[in-house]
Amino acid sequence: MPLPSAESTFVVKGSPARALFGATVGFFIGFGAVSLFGPTAHSFIKAMQLSPQEVGFLVAIPMLTGSLFRIPFGAWVDRDGGKLPFLVLLIASVVGIAGLYWMLLVLYPNHLTQSQYPLLLLFGALGGCGIATFSVGIGQVSYWYPKSQQGRALAIYAGLGNTSPGLVALILPLIIAAGGLWSGYLVSLAIVLTGIALFTIAGYNAPFFQLRRHGVKLAEAQKIAKAHGQELLPAPSVLKTLKESAESWRTWPLVVLYFTTFGGFLALTAWLPNFWQTFYHTSHWTAVFLTAGFSLFSSLIRVPGGSWSDRLGGEAVAAASLTVLLVGAVLMTLSSVLWLTVAGEILVGAGMGVNNAAVFKLVPQYVPDAVGGTAGWVGGLGALGGFVVPPLLGRIAQSMGPIGYARGYAVYVVLALVSLLFTGILYATRNGVR
Repeated sequence: MPLPSAESTFVVKGSPARALFGATVGFFIGFGAVSLFGPTAHSFIKAMQLSPQEVGFLVAIPMLTGSLFRIPFGAWVDRDGGKLPFLVLLIASVVGIAGLYWMLLVLYPNHLTQSQYPLLLLFGALGGCGIATFSVGIGQVSYWYPKSQQGRALAIYAGLGNTSPGLVALILPLIIAAGGLWSGYLVSLAIVLTGIALFTIAGYNAPFFQLRRHGVKLAEAQKIAKAHGQELLPAPSVLKTLKESAESWRTWPLVVLYFTTFGGFLALTAWLPNFWQTFYHTSHWTAVFLTAGFSLFSSLIRVPGGSWSDRLGGEAVAAASLTVLLVGAVLMTLSSVLWLTVAGEILVGAGMGVNNAAVFKLVPQYVPDAVGGTAGWVGGLGALGGFVVPPLLGRIAQSMGPIGYARGYAVYVVLALVSLLFTGILYATRNGVR
């Protein structure tokens, strides 16, 4: 009597809805690291006597690992599924936040000096690993859902997950006000650990990856996965799709667009709390609410931005949103009046959120033969703006004095103009796309 095969004894676990829930929870928890230092930067300035440029590096450092790790960890999904990459990134984030909690518990405020600045950066970089879960979750969700339902599923995933920095910027200061600076990072640590537990329960890999892990042969795993509704299957070579996308010149204008608006969004979420308090001398809570409002608004408007891109075309929506961003950046650069700067902030947030949606509408349109690799480059290198821009803002503030905090937003004026130019180039050459 023949022994039962692996195919006949294996039962696929999970469902698309459950996988979407797990990935969204994991991304939401990890993405909160964008606000790891922003709401607390003023406390570190007082304790460590940091310069504006040092503050810029401090608030930006979580974005370095959170951006660069998107590429290799997003590619890892194509080999083993998303669960293991998700857990590795979230556990690294736990180590970073735990290190920050330990530093503050032991050293803050009297023994926290500039000599501990490199250690602060190290733990911040580890904490930022959770930001890289974005590219892992994109693959995790995409492999579970049929193509006809992916737009809605990914909009839910990205839209809800992106609200995390705004909520952290709002809630973290409340916790700190109640229990001290160290308590904020202790609660953050507890939240991330809870998120890891939830993801472990709900974050099942798509059927193909479950079957392969169970020992089912490639061809049979593909057949069974398709029978379970899995339409997308991983590319045979991840390195090949990354190479092909890098060789397409159209990938790089898309990177610039995402650098401007998603990287810019990350940078402002981290920088704004310090800006409001230093330039306008607002109260701590006014700075918190202005920053949280920007982050939440820019995140949530990304969801309808995807629908507008489907209906009106990605190039038209990108051009319109970048124009809105440009106007807002000019206002923020030239204004010394609070309400006018707030109006500029709203325009900047709207432009960034809508353009973020438009970019991923354009990815399959302009690089159709290497969508996965292009999404990796765009998501990873584009998010690097969150690391590059804050030190630039800090450098301008340091060189020009107080007015430099406003004039620094000229960086966004330049980025918006360059991005509009590249949008025009893409649109002018769209007929050459295969």
